[in-house]
Amino acid sequence: MASVLRNVNFDCADLFGLAGFWSQVTGNPVRSEDGPDETEVWVSMPEGPDLYFQLVAEPKTIKNRVHVCLEPLIPRDEEVERLLGIGARMVTDMREPDGTGWAVLADPEGNEFCVLRSAAERAITA
Repeated sequence: MASVLRNVNFDCADLFGLAGFWSQVTGNPVRSEDGPDETEVWVSMPEGPDLYFQLVAEPKTIKNRVHVCLEPLIPRDEEVERLLGIGARMVTDMREPDGTGWAVLADPEGNEFCVLRSAAERAITA
């Protein structure tokens, strides 16, 4: 027996703001039946666990113990620039001159996530 990973949960103060950010990150819409009076919304992910956003009163105070890693469909550095343009901020830049490494970013509420190299970039150095 095993369990299926159903969703990744984000506690947040700006429900639709954070869900909207992650909707832009993934290219998947915020669940359409969720309205402005909701306390939870989803971004449905066709090929993986959904992203679930829950309204909470308390702010984030410490580093994430769990984070998501993104594998971009475009080159990593282009994706980092795109994400910075939609509201992410750089936390730690672990990219190396030889093209390896990753970037640690934070979403608008401070949740850390990594941007890895694309599959095409990894294939070049394999």
